[in-house]
Amino acid sequence: MNTTAQVLEKNKERILEKWMQNQLSDASLRDDLMTNDELQRQSKEMLDGLLRAVAKGNYNNIYDTEFEQVTDTLRDISITRARQGFSPRETGAYVLSLKQSVIEVLVEQRKDDTSMLYQEIMQLNNLLDNLSILTFETFIKGREEVILRQTDEISEISTPVIRVWDGILALPIIGTLDSARTQVVMENLLQEIVNTGSNIAILDISGVPAVDSLVAQHLIKTVSATRLMGAECIISGIRAEIAQTIVHLGIDLSNIKTKASLASALHLAFSMTNLEVRRTERHKGPKLMR
Repeated sequence: MNTTAQVLEKNKERILEKWMQNQLSDASLRDDLMTNDELQRQSKEMLDGLLRAVAKGNYNNIYDTEFEQVTDTLRDISITRARQGFSPRETGAYVLSLKQSVIEVLVEQRKDDTSMLYQEIMQLNNLLDNLSILTFETFIKGREEVILRQTDEISEISTPVIRVWDGILALPIIGTLDSARTQVVMENLLQEIVNTGSNIAILDISGVPAVDSLVAQHLIKTVSATRLMGAECIISGIRAEIAQTIVHLGIDLSNIKTKASLASALHLAFSMTNLEVRRTERHKGPKLMR
């Protein structure tokens, strides 16, 4: 009697045909992210590697040498799909639809030997379930990498340093300050101080929803780093509720210049640099004079 591996190899084309049918008939198939030809190529490569591996009689340990090509292929597929925007279900269905196809072919070939069929199905279930778990684990890792990269990009975008006047920078902070974001804020601010030679930096926290002791410590660290660069720092956007919170927490900001609004902070920055804002009759607008 032919072994399981021999039966599968003999019916390889039939398995691939059924597998492709199962995948193409899935209502969630993302043909906008992958062409049918690419799906066919991936599936054939995966099936060839799998049949070579089981020919060695190993149905238990997918981390053995004979499964190296299979696991590498699956990892590449999972990572790629995570980056392309496939869902976990769509990625997991790739291996699960293969299991369905393999079992269907075995049922066709072993219909007269139910005992052998049962043993083979149990072996292949265990093998393909382990490959499915590997697929999910790799997909999750790939999605986490995408999320971390997007988080870094959002942090960069959400902490713009604005040059409002010669020697004066403003950094509006929107959202919660944590350790990682504080590091980005400090790096961006200090780099811009170096680039522009500015000596005043305004940190506007109007967009920070709440200030606790941790957020206050992050602000103090940023102010300290700014001073080490030879620039003075002003914190603006101190709303009434934030002021009360800071007092209740016993946080000392007495040595830091603070203002209720960005406009007030900007006015203070002008006076610190000997700039004066005057309204002219001709333009009906403010005019800066030294």
